[in-house]
Amino acid sequence: MAKLNFVLIVAVLASGIVLVHNAYESRRLFAERDRIKAEGQRLAADAERLKAERHAQATNLRVEQVARERLGMRLISPAVVASGVSQ
Repeated sequence: MAKLNFVLIVAVLASGIVLVHNAYESRRLFAERDRIKAEGQRLAADAERLKAERHAQATNLRVEQVARERLGMRLISPAVVASGVSQ
């Protein structure tokens, strides 16, 4: 009888240890899932922001402004076209 009690006590202790380990692992995995979910939402927000910035940079006014400021381009006039043809 004592041997059976000892085996049952060892089985209860082992199942308790397994239960505690599984509970800990479950909490760890849920915390990791929440962290990854938050990171995914942050990346999605960054992607939307970058799309909006790309769209703003590609407007006609922005392209014209960059052409004037960085490239030194200017609007053409009939006088400029006529003088260019005669040369």
